[in-house]
Amino acid sequence: MKDQSVTAGLDERVTDHGADLTRRVRFTRISMADDPHDQVRDVAVEVPVSIEVNGIGIAVMMATPDALDDFAVGFARAEGLIDRADQVAGIDRHRHSLGWIVRMRVDATATARVLARARTRVTETACGLCGLENLEALAAPLPRISRPMRIAPSAIGAALDHIRSLQDLARRTSATHAAALCDPSGEIVLMREDVGRHNALDKAIGAGMLSGFVFPDLFALVTSRLSFELVEKAARADLGALVAMSAPTSLALDRAAEAGLPVIASARPDGALASLIGPLED
Repeated sequence: MKDQSVTAGLDERVTDHGADLTRRVRFTRISMADDPHDQVRDVAVEVPVSIEVNGIGIAVMMATPDALDDFAVGFARAEGLIDRADQVAGIDRHRHSLGWIVRMRVDATATARVLARARTRVTETACGLCGLENLEALAAPLPRISRPMRIAPSAIGAALDHIRSLQDLARRTSATHAAALCDPSGEIVLMREDVGRHNALDKAIGAGMLSGFVFPDLFALVTSRLSFELVEKAARADLGALVAMSAPTSLALDRAAEAGLPVIASARPDGALASLIGPLED
């Protein structure tokens, strides 16, 4: 099989720590009441991130260029390429003139999946329907989660109270999503940000895997809508539940019910919507 890795224009292996996550941009502020005037503010950096596994190009995602190891591991888990962090033999990051390349090496237990993925080129959950080659892949059965979590309203409130204070990039740019992993009391054990809601959850799941967290003992809180790809990522990671600040889609609720995943949508300090049921009958 042809190696699809990109080599031209690469820097030496580098860390993503210290990468530019914002850019200062000058705008003209316009309003009905005031004369136009210049305003400078931070804009979130969004770049192509190419993910390679064992030298095979798997996907190119538009993402925020930090926590790229977490991103690659979480993405590989969501795509079914790995089940455990110890299947990852190593990760290298390279700057490219057009973005970043993340090169992951997996052990022999995961190699067959990577080769099968390269043959089919089907993306099931990474960014909506990007690269989906057949509709049957979307209906692939989800695993049932092992220990559905009952989340107390106080735990949701505690997580909501805390997450905003951790969103440094969102505070500076108003352009990024966050995904947090929380214990049953609502304490946030880690949080990741990205311009993409699905990328943020991939990063959080990848970080949790690399840290050895027991996912059924945790729930995820996302700052976005409750979409089907977030449900699928949470189910494949075997998280105890998924909480979203915005509203759900019908497919998200259907897939959550299939996986037995407790989902809570439209989470606000004064309440939320919990669902594990399908649509109402006419």
